[in-house]
Amino acid sequence: MRKAYKVRVYPDTEQAAQLSRTFGCVRLVWNKTLDARHRAYHAHGTKTAYRETDAALTVWKKTEDLAFLSEVSSVPLQQTLRHQHTAYASFFAGRAKYPRFKSRNGRQSAHYTRSAFRLRNGKLTLAKHSKPLEFVWSWDVDVLADLNPTMVVVSRESDGRWYVTFAVDAGDSDHATETGSTVGVDLGVKDFAALSTGEKIANPKNLDRKARNLARYQRQMARKQKGSANRRKARNKVAGTHRKIRNARFDFLHRTSTRLIRENDVIAIEDLNVAGMSRSVKGTIDKPGRNVRAKAGLNRTVLDAARRQLEYKAERAGKRVVVIDRWYPSSKTCSACGHLLSSLKLSVRHWRCPDCGTRHDRDHNAAKNILAAGLAVARESPGDACGAGVNLQGSSLRLSATKQELSGVSPMGIPAL
Repeated sequence: MRKAYKVRVYPDTEQAAQLSRTFGCVRLVWNKTLDARHRAYHAHGTKTAYRETDAALTVWKKTEDLAFLSEVSSVPLQQTLRHQHTAYASFFAGRAKYPRFKSRNGRQSAHYTRSAFRLRNGKLTLAKHSKPLEFVWSWDVDVLADLNPTMVVVSRESDGRWYVTFAVDAGDSDHATETGSTVGVDLGVKDFAALSTGEKIANPKNLDRKARNLARYQRQMARKQKGSANRRKARNKVAGTHRKIRNARFDFLHRTSTRLIRENDVIAIEDLNVAGMSRSVKGTIDKPGRNVRAKAGLNRTVLDAARRQLEYKAERAGKRVVVIDRWYPSSKTCSACGHLLSSLKLSVRHWRCPDCGTRHDRDHNAAKNILAAGLAVARESPGDACGAGVNLQGSSLRLSATKQELSGVSPMGIPAL
C-alpha cells in the first residue's frame, strides 16, 4: 500500500528559480514529445515507444537550441516521458481521455525518484540544488525520522503556493476494530448523502458560499490587460479562492468518509451516473433580466473523490465497500415489502407504497435497499473487497429490506424475511 504526505515548502529565491526552470523544462519535454507522438500516429499510424522518446530527449540535449535541458535534473524529464507513456496506454485501453498539452498557467510539478533527492535528518535536498528545501511537517516528528520515500513530487499551485509530496511504500495497516454495524449510502442531489440509518448528510455547498467573491475576482481579472502584472495578481486571487473551496470540500469528504469507515464494517453504495448528476440546470429568474445559476447535482470531482476515499480507507482499515449496479431500482422499490413501482419521477421526494401502505422518504428508502443488496453481495462473495459491477434488477417478489440479516437470500439478491 502506498501513502503520501503533502506539506508546504518555502523555497528561497535561488531555489524557486531553479524549480521554475525545472517546471519549464518538464513542460517543454511533455509538449514536444506529445506533438511528435501526435504527428507520427496521424501521419503513419504508428505508436511511439518509450525508448524512442528517451532517445529523442538525449538528442535534444545535444542541440544548441535545447542545450538548457541539461541545466536541470534529468530525472524529472525522464519521469514526464514515463507519465506520458502511461497516459497513452490508458487512452488506448479506454481508461482515460487523450493526453493534453501542458500550460504554464496551471499547476506545475516535477517528480524526483530516489536517485535525485536526499532526505536526512528531516532535511530534503534535491538534485542540482546546493541547499535543502525548507518545509513544514504537520505529523509526528518520529514519522519524519523514519520516513523512507520512494518519490518526491515538488509542485506549485496556480495561486503561487509550493508543496512537496512524499510518496512511501507502507505495509498493511492494522485493521480497525469491528463494530458489527452496516450502512447503506445513497449519494443524492438535494442532500450530499442519505444513510440507511435515517440520517441525512447535508451538502456543505462551499462553492455557493464563496461564489460572490469568486465572481468579483473573475470580473477584476477580466478587466486587466493580458500579460500584465496586475492580471497575474488577479489570477492569483481567483486561484486562491478556488483553493479554499477545494480544501473545504475535501476536508468535508475526509471527515465524512472517515466517520463512516470507523462506525461500520460494511458500507454499501451505488455506482452512480456521475456525469448526469453533475450537469447544471438552467438558471431561474429572480429579477427581470437577471439569471441565477443553479446546480442540478453534486460536482463530478466530489462524487468521484467520495467513492475513492471510501474504498482506499476501507482497504486500509480492513472494512468493506460494496458497489451496487447503477440500474438497480433502489428508489422505487419498497424497502418494507419489496413492491416495485413502474415509474418514479425525480421531483417526487416522498411516496406511499400502494401495496403495504408504508410512506417512504425517497433517499432514505433507496439507502435501505442499497444496504440490503450490498449485504447479499457481501454474503455471496465474502473474499471480494468490492462488489462493483453487480447487476441487481428489480422484481415484484414480496421482499423486505427492513431487517438486515445475512440469512435467507432471495433470487434478486435482497435478504428476505
